[in-house]
Amino acid sequence: MATIHRTTLAPTKLELLTGWLPLQPWYRPGATAPRLARAGGFRLDDPAGEVGIEFLLVTDDAAGEGSAYSTPLTYRGAPLEEAAAGLIGTLEHGVLGTRWVYDAEHDPVAVAQLLAFVTGAVQAQHQSQSDTLDPTVGRTRDGGAAGTVELVRLPEPGVRAGGRGSVEADWTRPDGSTARGVVAVVR
Repeated sequence: MATIHRTTLAPTKLELLTGWLPLQPWYRPGATAPRLARAGGFRLDDPAGEVGIEFLLVTDDAAGEGSAYSTPLTYRGAPLEEAAAGLIGTLEHGVLGTRWVYDAEHDPVAVAQLLAFVTGAVQAQHQSQSDTLDPTVGRTRDGGAAGTVELVRLPEPGVRAGGRGSVEADWTRPDGSTARGVVAVVR
């Protein structure tokens, strides 16, 4: 299971995402720069122990409506050429040193582990506690062969997705209430 280090990050994950999110075609712009807050998420383990995989949910109240975004990230100790299009940036981790941060949809380890989660081969881990499962992360599977993963970047509470399987997670809205929705679909 993943070890969560209590340390400093420079820049922080939210600072990296503040620059990256407005460049995405699914971003809902507001009157100001993004005002992001951590809202939930979970982790998946890399069996080789080399890649950090975090499904980070954030909210942005810049548009005045508290949009929720699913921003799955991977953290690597070296650049991954095949995922260059998904590079969000680098950060300095107080324990591990420089980390290359990728949009997880471009990282083959993250995609493989998400498929493994949907099929029941791996368990979701708590976002901020080492060696702790997160049973709140839901999965459905129709029994068919796993295909490709489609990330749901703008999860909506209560909206079900079609496909061969899906992943659901909880997040906290800016008003403090809790929401739950699909963050990934297997087609």
